[in-house]
Amino acid sequence: MPQGLGGVLEEWKCLEEEYQQLQETHRLYLQKLQEISKLQNNCSSSISRQRTRLREVSDLVKKCSKGPSDEDEKTLDEINKKIKTRPNAFFEMEAFLPKKNGLYLRLVLGNVNVTLLSKQAKFAYKDEYEKFKLYLTVLLLLFSFICYFFVSYRVVDALLNFLLVWYYCTLTIRESILITNGSRIKGWWVFHHYVSAFLSGVMLTWPDGNQYKIFRNQFLAYSLYQSFVQCLQCYYQSGCLYRLRALGERHNMDLTVEGFQSWMWKGLTFLLPFLFFGHFWQLFNSISLFRMAQLPDCKEWQVCVCGLCFLILFMGNFFTTVAVVRHKVKSRNQKSKSL
Repeated sequence: MPQGLGGVLEEWKCLEEEYQQLQETHRLYLQKLQEISKLQNNCSSSISRQRTRLREVSDLVKKCSKGPSDEDEKTLDEINKKIKTRPNAFFEMEAFLPKKNGLYLRLVLGNVNVTLLSKQAKFAYKDEYEKFKLYLTVLLLLFSFICYFFVSYRVVDALLNFLLVWYYCTLTIRESILITNGSRIKGWWVFHHYVSAFLSGVMLTWPDGNQYKIFRNQFLAYSLYQSFVQCLQCYYQSGCLYRLRALGERHNMDLTVEGFQSWMWKGLTFLLPFLFFGHFWQLFNSISLFRMAQLPDCKEWQVCVCGLCFLILFMGNFFTTVAVVRHKVKSRNQKSKSL
């Protein structure tokens, strides 16, 4: 047998052994996947049963709470406290279980499972989302600066608006995936990205004319200011969230937002004047556009629609921020009184 052929046969034999091991490892992997799938189904059905029985027990506790003895009342109070903690526990469990996508994700991605099954994968995706938001905000800041001070072509403005549309649409998809994986961003802070995406799309379709040229610099200055404030928020909120997570006061999947939330009270109140100024700028944009719509030579439908979008953004941002600040001041006063 030639020496070269012997070496080939020896290498092939080693390769065959490794292939057999690979097949066995893959078989075990598929078996474990099936076991995990069964465990996921069992957990989901158990959580559903627990929720139903918890409601039944809660009703029974309410019925028993009428005129019990002191000892029985203490027992019922302990049960009530445990009942109140269960929904959060179920939420934490469901964050690691497959679930049906919401309407938006079903429309965009279909019924594909987007649940990440490990804390490391969830946190890595959240971290990548935060970096994406920061990098794009810096890019939008630079783009707005160039358009405002150096370039006055409608094509370049259209590129900026297209970038805004893509940015906000991507944010809504990523946020929906993060919500599926346990992030607690909700309410207005989610909805206002949909409004912003729609507004950017309308601005993109606005034809070049006298009305557009009148509003152009005002909109670019607003975009420049908003990007600057969002950069400040991303930088300071991420640091604040890191410290609060280290102290165990915040959830690992909490996100930075383009607004003010209760956890930002310590160390981030200096952002409030910047935020309120931005909110009133949105109101100013809305008033300017509605006045423009009343001009006899105004024919573009985009003027009224953009004015309405800015008004919605102002109302949502302003009243949500005021509600958060009011709630936080009220809770601080109650704590000081109890002390």
